Amino acid sequence: MKRDGLPFVTHRLMPDMNNTFWVNFLGRGYPFPRKKLRWCTDRLKIQPVNNFVKSAIAEHGEIIMVLGTRKAESQRRARTMAYYEKKRVRELLSPNETMANELVFSPLEDWTDNDVWVFLMQYKNPWGYSNQELLTLYRGATADNECPMMVEKNLPSCGKSRFGCWVCTMVEKDKSMEAMIANDDEKSWMSPLLEFRNRFGDEEHDRERRSFKKMQGYLQGSYGQLHHGPYKKEIREQWLKELLEIQVRINTHGPEEFSDLELITLPELRCIRRIWVFDKHEFDDSLPDIYESVMHKPFSDPEWIGSEVYGSNEWEILKQTCRDLFPDEELAFEMMYSLIDIENQANSVNQRKGILDTLETCVKQNFYRDEDDATDYYTKQLQRKKTMGGKFNEKFFAHIQDEGEEFEDVSEEADHI
Repeated sequence: MKRDGLPFVTHRLMPDMNNTFWVNFLGRGYPFPRKKLRWCTDRLKIQPVNNFVKSAIAEHGEIIMVLGTRKAESQRRARTMAYYEKKRVRELLSPNETMANELVFSPLEDWTDNDVWVFLMQYKNPWGYSNQELLTLYRGATADNECPMMVEKNLPSCGKSRFGCWVCTMVEKDKSMEAMIANDDEKSWMSPLLEFRNRFGDEEHDRERRSFKKMQGYLQGSYGQLHHGPYKKEIREQWLKELLEIQVRINTHGPEEFSDLELITLPELRCIRRIWVFDKHEFDDSLPDIYESVMHKPFSDPEWIGSEVYGSNEWEILKQTCRDLFPDEELAFEMMYSLIDIENQANSVNQRKGILDTLETCVKQNFYRDEDDATDYYTKQLQRKKTMGGKFNEKFFAHIQDEGEEFEDVSEEADHI
């Protein structure tokens, strides 16, 4: 911007490394985002923006946020903008009810899709890229590969194509990405990305890929079945391997400008490694092996301090022992490796505070034989609360299920078993 004499300073806003999409999805095992569980927008977009805005307000006292939002984008956007327009106390500046001392200026609020494209075709942008290439991009994302402008208002416009995160699962199908691949042979390198997104965004088969326990290990349910929580270990590992394979494929066979593309960064991988080993007690430490098997080079993690006692060999021995001794106990292995790792991590006097309570909690979270046994236990506990007049989760005994009910946590602590 200095080159063009514009008084702008660029700030690239990023989520905290501990809160990126891959760290939450592959690291913690969050279910893929959907209507009832839209965890991504707040962590990846709203929080980084709000943190930057707060720092700017602290420095300057008041700020004006310039946004390119338009009423023509959607009926919902039009209603929201009209609502805040009525609350204006200064001309053209709408208040932000969630952020004090911030005003919103939307200079394009009344522009149509055609207004946008006519402007872009008439004026060059200051950063040197061709607006004609932008038009081609949007045309390719339209199903019929057409971009009519300034004709009948009922015809589709390029502005109706929408672009966001390639991993977005808020819609069942990414029609824009599908159209781009279908309409442009040069976009065929994107096919593995779309296929991967469709695989992990498969809601029909998603439940079976996740643990029947919630993220913190407790049971919760409704309509006679348990709510499934984070993705299982083998699912997270498989998806990480597939993601790295796609990255290598694009680096090797994709456009030259993507030869160094990182779909997932080393800092994210290091963060995921720590979640798997320290938080989930998966002391086999599988991430470096997955990385090295795909990338064919050592995994760099200079600050890593792992266990000198337990590793992948001990993990396999313990797994086989549990299978041999307790073939019908699906959670026996998880209980044992968690107990061992909890004890192993508590290697100092300070860390041993509350160790017995932690071990007891681990046993309580893993003593079920399988999901059927856990469901039976949860049912009996709720029935007992109901009989004794205590608070209980009434929805568990209901018969009509609401869409997305699985992702609405029951508020009463008494219903977390």
